[in-house]
Amino acid sequence: MNVFTIKDLENLSGIKAHTIRIWEQRYSFLKPQRTNSNIRYYSSEELKMLLNIALLNKYGYKISHINKLSTDEIKGKVLSIAQMQAGNEQIVNELIHHMVEMDANKFEAVLNNTIETKGIENTISGLIFPYLERTGVLWATNNINPAQEHLATNIIRQKLLVGIDCVECEAPVNKTVALFLPQGEYHEIGLLFMHYMLKRRGLDVLYLGVDTSLDDLGFVTALRKPDFLYTHLTSVATSFNFEKFINAAVLQAAGKPVIISGQIIKNYNKKLPPTIFLKNSLQDVIFFMANPEVYG
Repeated sequence: MNVFTIKDLENLSGIKAHTIRIWEQRYSFLKPQRTNSNIRYYSSEELKMLLNIALLNKYGYKISHINKLSTDEIKGKVLSIAQMQAGNEQIVNELIHHMVEMDANKFEAVLNNTIETKGIENTISGLIFPYLERTGVLWATNNINPAQEHLATNIIRQKLLVGIDCVECEAPVNKTVALFLPQGEYHEIGLLFMHYMLKRRGLDVLYLGVDTSLDDLGFVTALRKPDFLYTHLTSVATSFNFEKFINAAVLQAAGKPVIISGQIIKNYNKKLPPTIFLKNSLQDVIFFMANPEVYG
């Protein structure tokens, strides 16, 4: 049986642990068990219930009213909201539930249905990234079992690979970009999505993939002379030194712009070398490559 701490519920639902505790005291929809040391833990069914309650509460239902509803009534109201205004959020909740249950068939079915109706680009930007933010895959909150994470991300990875293989570019662009993840970084969903986005926009992509040494990056740069080098840092090793990485990347890039995105850049305030560019979103990365003269 899957069990979760109150911190897990906070990360997966977006509801603060303090609020969850208050709801437990006042209402009956959450009934956690306790360990011998009196620490709360919750079942996957309680997680699913909390996800539904959080959605209803966000869209105007008072908790006191939700508490009086049966499980079937809650499901019905969630479905009605999903059809009207909260479609992506409800689908994210479904993905989270299927992920924690490790139900690969249902997880993949949700993705397939969304890709069929909305296309892969809208599915990734509107569904997968919010899902990754919530589960901590993209920003490594480490509050779920790695096996659950790997099952889900491998399915997402497969969909992206198919999308990359089948994508048709809008118009060829005479620019080349090398995509890589440094040594110790293996979370490649963001990098694969960038591969799809750039290929669709007509750029020539050199996909070096995960765990790329900077010496190898230097070899590729010298041989193919890409216009840009790009990496997305998600969950690097604890020994990773970002400043040292930047300085080494400058040397291996031989004057080419190196663009970096990901959680690690958000708190970095030191002065950057002139060929290093930190971008807060994938959309910012694409804009920069299309308009390098803007430089930041």
